[in-house]
Amino acid sequence: MSLKITITDIAKSLGITPATVSRALNDHPGISERTKRLVQQEASRLHYNRNKIASSLRSGKTQVIGVIIPSAEINFFGSVVYGIESMANLSGYNVLLYQSNESRDSEVKGLDTFLGARVDGIIVSIAKNTLDYSHFINVKKKGVPLVFFDRANDDLGIPSVVVDDYKGAFCATEHLIRQGYRRIAHVSGPQHIKIFNDRLKGYMGAIQANKMKVDFDLIYGGNVSIESGKESAGYFLSMQHPPDAVFAVEDFTALGLIKELKDNQVKIPDEMGVIGFANELFGKHITPSLSTVDQQTVLMGKEAFNLLMESIRNRDEKETKARKIILEPIPIYRDSSVRKPDPKRKKAGKSGKTLV
Repeated sequence: MSLKITITDIAKSLGITPATVSRALNDHPGISERTKRLVQQEASRLHYNRNKIASSLRSGKTQVIGVIIPSAEINFFGSVVYGIESMANLSGYNVLLYQSNESRDSEVKGLDTFLGARVDGIIVSIAKNTLDYSHFINVKKKGVPLVFFDRANDDLGIPSVVVDDYKGAFCATEHLIRQGYRRIAHVSGPQHIKIFNDRLKGYMGAIQANKMKVDFDLIYGGNVSIESGKESAGYFLSMQHPPDAVFAVEDFTALGLIKELKDNQVKIPDEMGVIGFANELFGKHITPSLSTVDQQTVLMGKEAFNLLMESIRNRDEKETKARKIILEPIPIYRDSSVRKPDPKRKKAGKSGKTLV
């Protein structure tokens, strides 16, 4: 059985003290780059494995962060996690992932699990069923760095990375107007979640900016799901004067909407246009392909990690105003909303926005 290599073995091999080896392995600023390089090379040659537990106890850091997502089934969150992990790998961090399944209770368990594992920081997208945010306040009081992404709550004073949901919804709705649609509906999401409220406001803002009247009968309260999209289609089709286009709060809602419309022989986009939000992978593969709004998910993940590292570095400093990074939404227009030119169709209302 081979002997375990220690810091003392590396020190003897290089003719330096164990303390110098330890500081070199921990990237101490008082050690020259040349010595650090020699120590790393010798440690690799001797197959030295650091005791990560002992190291974390000495440094107070585990080099591990926790990430809580509402659902692993939604590509949006997987793409954000990819962005987080790409930065974590470059920075020598490991990522623990926890799925809340849109449940506050699971969200609490995830936070407790991460605190028990002594993670250096936590990144979270809030579950849609979370109405009480005291568990996040408790984490903040414990001094554990915390960052929100996508679904955030500005009132908690926690750093966050989001897309400009108002602007994205405005662009999506105005695109429908520019395509000649005149009776545009919206399937909303839970309004206690800021991003869904902002998308509703963006929809209403675009309607009003184009000198059209907001018809509240055309706003269907959904819950962000395929089933919600199906139910909304049934509601719209039962109206005496159905809408001729729908802006869905996100892509799964739009998917359910399209499926139900097709089952009812509604021609898309000729008889009804549809646009979603999030740019899920399935969107370009369904028929008709789904128009949507891209949220720059990988960049969102990278920025969330950078914000967390900033919070970790500054955790001992006096509390300052939480930083909020707002990313630009990118409209993607596909077959579900792009009508073929019709000389008989009236032109859309005038607007200052420039859309592709």
